[in-house]
Amino acid sequence: MQYETVRHLTFGDRGLIVEFGDEISPEISAKVRGLYLAVVDSDIPGIIDLNPTYRSLMVEYDPSVVLYGELIERLAALECKLGEMALPAPNILTVPTLYGGEEYGPDMQTVMETNGLTQEQVIEIHTGTDYLVYMLGFTPGFSYLGGMDLRIETPRLKTPRVLIPGGSVGIAGKQTGIYSIDSPGGWQLIGRTPIKIYDPYREKPILHKAGDYIRFVAISQAEYDRIKAQVEDGIYQYQIFPMKGE
Repeated sequence: MQYETVRHLTFGDRGLIVEFGDEISPEISAKVRGLYLAVVDSDIPGIIDLNPTYRSLMVEYDPSVVLYGELIERLAALECKLGEMALPAPNILTVPTLYGGEEYGPDMQTVMETNGLTQEQVIEIHTGTDYLVYMLGFTPGFSYLGGMDLRIETPRLKTPRVLIPGGSVGIAGKQTGIYSIDSPGGWQLIGRTPIKIYDPYREKPILHKAGDYIRFVAISQAEYDRIKAQVEDGIYQYQIFPMKGE
């Protein structure tokens, strides 16, 4: 539910949380994104960092520069104008993905058996949606995506893996996502992308942000190998473009 009145919550002695609702929804996410952009464009002094989440925006600030009460007043003034604000079109990041196989998608069979589908059907369903990036977290660039078709919903692994290769694409319950770096994890792995979602040496380390969209595109082994080589050589052209109709 979206709150009728925005809530302001303290977060330690340097943080303020602006909360818009108590559920995960595109409408609430749009409010969070709108306030994030409004604060970025504002002249509010003392803002250190902004962290958008599913239903709120966490504002880290310097209390020696801006007082708590003044900060709330400045934010409230921006919140009142969100309804009039025209959000810029979000970007879509195309993620080429090699699905299935013991190396890249070892849990594809589990997803198929859980939902009574063939591998081709799982791939068709998974690639048939543009996924809203609600927030980033867990590891740098790991995105919490919304909009997965419930026909491929599959529970997490009972025992998480100690190491999952970066680029792995997985499903956990009603969610899907991409492991941005090598890390532990308990999601059901159905494929892998050869692109680097996060690269600390790249001018833009993380390719996407909250409010953007992810579009998965199925590729062959030959395409995977070709793209992987281009990424390693630093010549791959990432497919990022504005979403039409926003």
